[in-house]
Amino acid sequence: MIATIVNAAAVVVGTILGLILRRGIGDELKEAVYVGIGVVSLIIGISMTLEATRILYLALSLVLGGVVGEVLGIENGILRLGDFLRSRFAARNSDSQFAYGFLTASVLYCVGALTIVGAFRAGAEGNYELILTKSVMDGFMSILLAGAMGVGVGFSALTILVYQGGLTLAAGALRPLVTPLVLSEITGAGGALVIMIGINLLGLKKIRTGNFFPALVIILFFVALDPFLGPLSGL
Repeated sequence: MIATIVNAAAVVVGTILGLILRRGIGDELKEAVYVGIGVVSLIIGISMTLEATRILYLALSLVLGGVVGEVLGIENGILRLGDFLRSRFAARNSDSQFAYGFLTASVLYCVGALTIVGAFRAGAEGNYELILTKSVMDGFMSILLAGAMGVGVGFSALTILVYQGGLTLAAGALRPLVTPLVLSEITGAGGALVIMIGINLLGLKKIRTGNFFPALVIILFFVALDPFLGPLSGL
């Protein structure tokens, strides 16, 4: 867990630095930051999605996951959690983008293969290298995100502690289940979510990214059925 705690701390420190630097950032510079992060998110998301080897699974998972998420109102629930955190821990006049900063940062920091592989290596082998590398990356990204979206970015450290920390603690039991196919397909689905974040940041379309979270679970269901799907498994 120590590596995950370092990761969460890096996000908090990065957020603090971003908030300090934010004071000198005008609207035009803030827009430039949005565009920059949006483009980087698209690049990262596309590179992750290209790792998927079962495009049919990815397509079905995104469609079904989006439907399930809309029915359950997952994104609204996440935003309400962000608003609750703001009301309890942030100043009353804090940025109105608190909840979106929390959601955006949580997606960027938790859906990648680096999170999964790093957590398993840390938990099962005591190898912290990947998570510590991820910590540096997340810390710098937090500076940029907090400069544009505010203090909500820092609260994504809670998501890291719960999700990444949970994977680390469960590494011994879950690691045999994480096959190369599982890793490639969940990375592909996570990449699609990162692409959605990039589209939102660029203002191209408002996508309720949180509602597509079930896709990360549904694609595991398809991967489990892969040996029985015959010709479909090659699509």
